[in-house]
Amino acid sequence: MDLRPLSDDHSVAGQLDPADMAALAAQGVTTVICNRPDMEVPPSHQAATMQEAAEAAGLDFIFNPVNGAAMTMDNVEEQAEAIDSAQGPVVAYCASGMRSAVMWAFAQAGRMPTDDIIAAGEAAGYQLAGMRGQIDALAARAG
Repeated sequence: MDLRPLSDDHSVAGQLDPADMAALAAQGVTTVICNRPDMEVPPSHQAATMQEAAEAAGLDFIFNPVNGAAMTMDNVEEQAEAIDSAQGPVVAYCASGMRSAVMWAFAQAGRMPTDDIIAAGEAAGYQLAGMRGQIDALAARAG
């Protein structure tokens, strides 16, 4: 499990295993967000199985599947709501962590300076500079 922190209370990762949930709980994580659609993974790693493992470990589990070619505002809003309602550290995952990093960046638009969002992504190994226009547009929309 390769957790990459984007902030003090939010990390992203590539595909997790059901067995990772107990380790995440032991590290203090309270919420896991799955951004990977079920069609991308075998039944052993689909959302229902991952949710069962997360809940057995005492974690909240949010299924917010994101198609990388067709992210929606519903995805962004659901991600922001999941982050905002978490009672502690959050881990979001997808295939490589990139979609989850982008979703975090979009959820933070207007809450953090765009440069800080991009820098956090780069520090975690995700190039978000190409998303500057979208982050700025979401920040403007947020008010």
